[in-house]
Amino acid sequence: MWSADEIVSLCCEHYSTKLPRKGMPESGREWTLLAAVVKIKAVPEEDSASSGERQKASKEVVALGTGTKCIGQSKMSKNGDVLNDSHAEVVARRGFLRYLCYQLLLAVRGEESSIFTPGAEKGKWRLKPGLSFVFFTSHTPCGDASIIPMMDREDQPCQPIRAEEPRLTAAPSTPRHGNDKDHMSESEPVAMDLRLKRKPEENNAGSSIKRIKTENSLSRSSFRAKEKGNQVSESQGDSSGQALQKEEATTSEQGPVLSGSASKSSLTAQAEVLDVHRTGAKCVPGGRQDPHQAGAQYHSVGQLRVKPGRGDRTLSLSCSDKMARWNVLGCQGALLMHYLQGPLYFSAVITGRCPYSDEAMRRALISRCSAVESLPPGFTVSSVELQQSQVEFIHSRRLLDENHDPSKGKVTPCGAAISWCAVPDQPLDVTANGSKQGVTKKALGTPQARSRICKVELFLQFRELVASTPEEQLPDSLREKDLKTYWDFKRAAVGYQQAWQALRQQVFEAWIRSPRELLQFE
Repeated sequence: MWSADEIVSLCCEHYSTKLPRKGMPESGREWTLLAAVVKIKAVPEEDSASSGERQKASKEVVALGTGTKCIGQSKMSKNGDVLNDSHAEVVARRGFLRYLCYQLLLAVRGEESSIFTPGAEKGKWRLKPGLSFVFFTSHTPCGDASIIPMMDREDQPCQPIRAEEPRLTAAPSTPRHGNDKDHMSESEPVAMDLRLKRKPEENNAGSSIKRIKTENSLSRSSFRAKEKGNQVSESQGDSSGQALQKEEATTSEQGPVLSGSASKSSLTAQAEVLDVHRTGAKCVPGGRQDPHQAGAQYHSVGQLRVKPGRGDRTLSLSCSDKMARWNVLGCQGALLMHYLQGPLYFSAVITGRCPYSDEAMRRALISRCSAVESLPPGFTVSSVELQQSQVEFIHSRRLLDENHDPSKGKVTPCGAAISWCAVPDQPLDVTANGSKQGVTKKALGTPQARSRICKVELFLQFRELVASTPEEQLPDSLREKDLKTYWDFKRAAVGYQQAWQALRQQVFEAWIRSPRELLQFE
């Protein structure tokens, strides 16, 4: 029906051709992350079967987000009018909530919704047959999914935590890479260097994507970590003296582990001296903490983490943690569960070109929740499909580092976040520091300064949905109840709250919950 490259290319094309420049990174100096939700509509099987080809599908971007920032706890608002988390994955998902709410509004008004059809229960709706949604992120989600073997200097979604580390000894006959300064100083030898030769890449600044040319299947372009262990092999000699690449090893609880005959025969260094890509997200209080030892033992894997913020500590869990939660509770949230027959799960998560480990992604999004039991009917630990593309987002940090002009200043993440979704009323929303970009200090705290995807705006859209629902079609969970505040409506979604309680009690006990006073707005 689709390939990972097709999905990523579609999202990158949408970003570069259908959005204005407002909120995009400053050329030559800034980078950002991109995430999106793509609607997949399968062609009826009889139509595709008659053509003798693989089943075809239409693909449409319905929500898109960019961003890398997060506000601190002290800047959170009790009125729900500040966007707390502006990481691309969160922005894209909140735009998707706008899209879902709009489609439900069409349905309850008796108009044609492109995705919903009546469910079995009164007032409930379900997806039309043949529809699914795929989630794309240009980089592995910050937090647990980004703790993977580090074989070269690569872009990371959060600034790495720095610490003094003892010197590590390079394996005999392995060349060192002098440009790896994220975690080691120039004087410190690199633990291990697994490199593969590649053909030079052309820098096409006019395109929103960059396709990778490789000489073999272990190129740095895919960074794939096989479930049965990575196999690392050396490429054939190349007289052109071109750039070298590396293949990542898998990461286990004790650190990266190399497996496969190629690894054992070609490497003399021990697995425990490998370093890992580090995440700026810190372990939540009360849970297991990072040991901060040298190399691969720097992080503890599988832990809940909070994102770094500007100044004071944030209450925002990492994107890895939030996506793991969506994979159990659904991506629709508590409010929309009032109207849905069951939770909505992404059918696949596609990652763009970046350092990548299938094992780390599987651990972060699926495996650590796999033992959850006693979920309410309809809820499950979704077996979401995980894939990586060889298409790179044009505004990635790696491409910026590769082509950076020092005269333009220091490389820095873009301070703005873009939200776009397929709705007719104000589909585009650009924010900075949790409010609409460009608003004056005088306007802060007013409706004019709100992002369209902040809590109170999404709540107002939901209240419009409830008000537009004919009395006889109102879901039972919203009948004859004194529901006023945002928290009242969330709490009334009983099945969702039961599933969330089971997940917290069995897996995410240390999950940081927002103070209740921040959820009492109307």
